[in-house]
Amino acid sequence: MFSFTAQLEIIGINPFVPVPENVLDALTSAAGKTKGPIPIKGSINGVEFQQTLIRYQGAWRLYVNTRMLKNSPKRIGEVLEVMVAFDSSDRSIYLHPKLLAALEQNKQAKDKFDTLTPSLQREIIRYISFLKTEASIDRNIAKAIDFLLGKGPFVGRKAP
Repeated sequence: MFSFTAQLEIIGINPFVPVPENVLDALTSAAGKTKGPIPIKGSINGVEFQQTLIRYQGAWRLYVNTRMLKNSPKRIGEVLEVMVAFDSSDRSIYLHPKLLAALEQNKQAKDKFDTLTPSLQREIIRYISFLKTEASIDRNIAKAIDFLLGKGPFVGRKAP
């Protein structure tokens, strides 16, 4: 685990902390890569989190959401105590069984799903996987199928 202090900054609407070079070097070494997202875990001001380091506009950043730091967009300029480590845990998210069944029942929707970018596929899978009630799962699977068939929006996106 590596610790550092950093001032909370913002790009657009996204609060973040810059990651010091020595910490970044250790994390990329542990991850075995210097490109693409790097899964990490740690804490900010003692609150534990699981997040991903992202490179944007040439700089690596740890984006800070409100689960990691309450009211983070309102705390720009605050100096934070940050602890991070590479997170090798499996973060795979699998198709919800009901979404899988719906795609198997609708070849056109399945074919469209298979042509989506991996990030958009993950977005749909993640959205449905984290729903809590059966009613919301069923309702959103129907919306996802309609989205794939070009019949309406889903998760803020226009139909492909």
